[in-house]
Amino acid sequence: MALNLKTVFHVLVFSWYAFVVQSMAAKDGEELPPGIFVYGGPWKYLTFLNLLLQMVFFGLAAASDLQDGKKTQSSLNKCKDLLFSVFGFPVGMFVVLLFWSLFAYDRELVYPASIDKFFPPWMNHAMHTFVLPILLAEVFIQHHVYPKTQQAVGALTLVGVSYLSWIVWVYLSVGIWVYPLLKYFSAVGLVGFFLFNMTVVTGLYVAGEKLNNKLWGKEIEQMSTKQR
Repeated sequence: MALNLKTVFHVLVFSWYAFVVQSMAAKDGEELPPGIFVYGGPWKYLTFLNLLLQMVFFGLAAASDLQDGKKTQSSLNKCKDLLFSVFGFPVGMFVVLLFWSLFAYDRELVYPASIDKFFPPWMNHAMHTFVLPILLAEVFIQHHVYPKTQQAVGALTLVGVSYLSWIVWVYLSVGIWVYPLLKYFSAVGLVGFFLFNMTVVTGLYVAGEKLNNKLWGKEIEQMSTKQR
């Protein structure tokens, strides 16, 4: 089977994310600044979880491209479309936008300068910058089938509440907030910050769907016609 641009892109990006995830996980055994990997290691950071999410998606996309069986390929397509549309695009874009917004305001709130000698610049950009152009390239390379907005928002909210519960659990267990910014919030402020973030993520989901429909409207319409 001849490889096309889409397949090569998916394989290369999957390999890239696998490398970045392995490099990030390897830091768990090093002597890092106090509190960085205490309780939960990298698994408590949304950045790391997003890297895993992107790696899994592009792995599924590559597998779908290389799959010859139509039935299996159809199942993979549904799975990867759901993963990309509901989580991959909005969460990935959110990580980039929130990180650099806070970094520009006061980096100590999200990425203290003491981390620089442990995480080289290329790793910082791999986690917080390159995600955005890769996601946009994916949107331009192929279309994705989106679920109903209510279902997507429900799934995002469930995942968001789960992650909030996880970082609160980490704080209650070891007395350290995953992100230094959170120590400045009261309980009510923390809830407000969470709701604000969920609004942003939801907006990114809607923006991703609109961009997908604008670029691939004809193809999506043709698919809908065939399924009738």
